[in-house]
Amino acid sequence: MIRVLIADDEWMVRAMLRTIMETEPDITVVGEATDGEAALREARSRNPDVILMDIRMPRTDGLTATERLARLPEAPRVVVLTTFDLDEYVRAALCHGAAGFLLKDASAQEMITAVRSAARGDAVLSPRVTRRLLSRVTREDAVRAEAERRLAVLTAKEREVLVAVGGGLTNADIAAALHMSEATVKTHVGRILAKLSLANRVQAAILAHQAGLLCP
Repeated sequence: MIRVLIADDEWMVRAMLRTIMETEPDITVVGEATDGEAALREARSRNPDVILMDIRMPRTDGLTATERLARLPEAPRVVVLTTFDLDEYVRAALCHGAAGFLLKDASAQEMITAVRSAARGDAVLSPRVTRRLLSRVTREDAVRAEAERRLAVLTAKEREVLVAVGGGLTNADIAAALHMSEATVKTHVGRILAKLSLANRVQAAILAHQAGLLCP
């Protein structure tokens, strides 16, 4: 059972998300929070697997809460929710360890899929937003040069896996595409994250885009 915490200051949004989540037999909503401070408190007491986190909330915003949650010993996966597909806070949230992001106008099925993906450790990337967000991330030549410098420590096979991760593929998809076992893929992903000092697959995807390894 996937345990979900919903953090949003609008009760209608919380009610909508709860209704969507509780239609699924493998998902249960263990709590709600109206701001980032409450989300931190609820996360500590209820141990959710995934938190659906709004960014713009009173007292402690979702960005600050996400950064603080990432420091917990068994940190939950945070999926950031935003109304704006070019919200600067989304990019910052990813850099602070969020598992990914969704627009609030995403379909119910997209939200359910995102929760399941986050729970199993996969990146949650809204395709409509990702291309625009990452194109901004890669705009400056200096950013690309620095990304390429960081990737120099990877082997050729690790770079192949990184490209696949950047494309949003799961471990199973990567295994099929590169003709290797899922266990081997998992090992490669772990080594990539360790070598590059990255927190998760989303940060790896951003770095791959920054280095120009993926088509815009």
